[in-house]
Formats: sequence, C-alpha cells, structure tokens
Amino acid sequence: MDTVKIDRKNVLMVAHRGLSGIETENTNLAFVAAGNRSYYGIETDVHFTADGKFVIIHDNNTGRVSKEASLDVETTDYETLKGIRLADREDGATRRDIIIPDLDDYFKICRRYGKVCVLEIKNTMTREMLETIVEAAKARDYLENVIFISFTLSNLLCLREITPDNQRIQLLCGELDDGTIDYLAERKIDIDIHYPTLFAHPEYMEKFRARNMKVNCWTCDNPDDAKKLIEMGVDFITSNILE
Repeated sequence: MDTVKIDRKNVLMVAHRGLSGIETENTNLAFVAAGNRSYYGIETDVHFTADGKFVIIHDNNTGRVSKEASLDVETTDYETLKGIRLADREDGATRRDIIIPDLDDYFKICRRYGKVCVLEIKNTMTREMLETIVEAAKARDYLENVIFISFTLSNLLCLREITPDNQRIQLLCGELDDGTIDYLAERKIDIDIHYPTLFAHPEYMEKFRARNMKVNCWTCDNPDDAKKLIEMGVDFITSNILE
C-alpha cells in the first residue's frame, strides 16, 4: 500500500497523525513513514499526563487505539501510558514496537526528516503547560518549524503571547463569522478549517485572503475534493493518504 499521488501544484501537504493511511496513527512508525515521503509537514496531537508530562495521542482515552487498556490519558501517569501496546493498523493485533510516543519523539523525528511540525494542542492547557511545550521545541532547536493548532482559542491566544511574533498559529474551526475572522487576523492567527466548510462557503477564501491569512484544511482524502481545494487557493491540505 502507498499514498495516493495528486497534482498539488503549490499547495503544501500535511500528513494527518503521521501517515495514518498506512501506519497506526500518531506513532513513530507513522511519523517516519511521512518523513520518508514528500510531505511538507506532519500533524499530531499532544495531551498532558497526570504527572505533568506530554504524550502523543488523539483521543482522551486509549481504548480506541489499544486492545490492552482503556485509560483516561490526562488522569494516568506517563509510565503507565508508555507501557501500553497499540494495535497494528493492518490486522488490529498489538505489537511490542507500537506504543504511545512522547512529545520529544515527535520533535526528534520531524527534525531528522526536515518536516514541519503541525502540533495540535488537545483540550485546554495552562500557560505553564504551553510554556513547557514551547521549551521542548526550543530544546530541539525547532520552534521556528512548528505550527501550533487547536480548537481551543485560549490555547492559541496564550501561545501568541509566549512565542515570537512570527510563530505560525492556526485555529481549527468550521463555520466563522466576519467578527471572528477579524479577531483572529488582528492576532496573527491563521485558519485550519474543516474542508467541506469551504465548499459550503466559498466566499471565505476571499475574506481570508483580504486579511492575509494562511489557510489549512482538514482532513481531505478524496482526490477530487483536493483538486477543488487546490483550485480555490488553499495553502495546506491535511490528509491521511493523499500526497
């Protein structure tokens, strides 16, 4: 199995949860698979643990990605979470080499393969937590290659305060009103939008462009839809399998 190649023109492709169309999502295997291909960036999700560390997983609970345990991520300690084996994407069997990565695993792999980190901050985090994430990126000398994304605006507003003015930050969103678009643009926060919303509201692109906002869109696996997005002029497409 391989990726589905498209004529992406100047659009930058982002591997969703790593190359999750081929390898188990949000694992080192998925990150390396994306790293070995032409993706511009690798997207992932970060949660905090009960003892204040950071792990890479999408859900609040481990049950969907592991047959071994169903644990609440943010009330479980780091060592317990690191000991859980995840299921292979192909046959669902657990494997000793598929485990929950930590944040530094992700930064290290992206840096090694020269990929931009598209890091989703899950749930609401404190300023101290966000500062710790920023410092972890700085420790790898990679902060300038990180795009922070989140559905939680307070996370992004805090990141805007504690990172350089040119730090790339995007709000994950669906429909937006003009007031919200203006508010984001004034704070140099760009857009990561659910892509069918752009089809329903093609006028959004003109509004984003008028405010010099970059536009990412999630999560498109259909080549025909991707072609339409490219024609609309989006800057990034996040996908599980398109390359």
